[in-house]
Amino acid sequence: MSYETLQCDVVGEVATITLNRPDKRNAISTRMISDLLAAFDEVERGSARVAIITGAGKAFCAGMDLDGLRSLTARSPQENLEDSRRTAKLFHRIYSFPKPLISAVDGAAIAGGCGIATLVDFTLAVPEAKFGYTEVRIGFIPALVSVFLRRQAGEKVARDLLLSGRLIDAQEAFRLGLVTEIVASDKLLERARELAGTLLASSPTSILRTKRLLLASGEAALQAEIELAIRENAEIRSTHDFREGLASFLEKRAPKWTGR
Repeated sequence: MSYETLQCDVVGEVATITLNRPDKRNAISTRMISDLLAAFDEVERGSARVAIITGAGKAFCAGMDLDGLRSLTARSPQENLEDSRRTAKLFHRIYSFPKPLISAVDGAAIAGGCGIATLVDFTLAVPEAKFGYTEVRIGFIPALVSVFLRRQAGEKVARDLLLSGRLIDAQEAFRLGLVTEIVASDKLLERARELAGTLLASSPTSILRTKRLLLASGEAALQAEIELAIRENAEIRSTHDFREGLASFLEKRAPKWTGR
């Protein structure tokens, strides 16, 4: 199957999904979300037992596409709700994917890109990689990723990263539990494939059932929190601070917050 914003290659029992918008730093567009959801469906139905997610070029994923950001203020409340729901579907799909997922992060993984990089089972990163949820710095809200980040890293870490909007390096991300392993750049994909090989040595039935067990106990609460986050993500877009933050970001100037 061919995709507009990514490549999906299967060699043996390992699928590699490569975000392929290097000129846009692999920024997330509506098309990319659709492509990723379709690629995950393809991998789940196919013969691959493990999938690796990586990015082409100098960034893993720089967050939302600028053209997409520009369009947000012109959307209706219903369109914003649908957009929020679509993004939530992607993050939940990554977090709950039945087959093992490995991300190989070379470069920046920011905002939604940080979600794609870290909501997987194993996150491998080069020493120079950068991570961060920077939404509050442009008047947005990291509502959708917060649901998953609290579960992965704990509430104190989530408060730190989400409220400060700061960027962290691979070493700190490793210390906080967001990165599984730091790997030299020239060995990154090799190490990802080696890890995939380790997973392939185990029973696919056992891995499937183990993942299902890990996810099952909190699924009802997770769905309720996702629904709340979807609405918060959509509603923030109607605030003055969101419009000002977005305008200042696009115009490369300091924002003038009003608290409205």
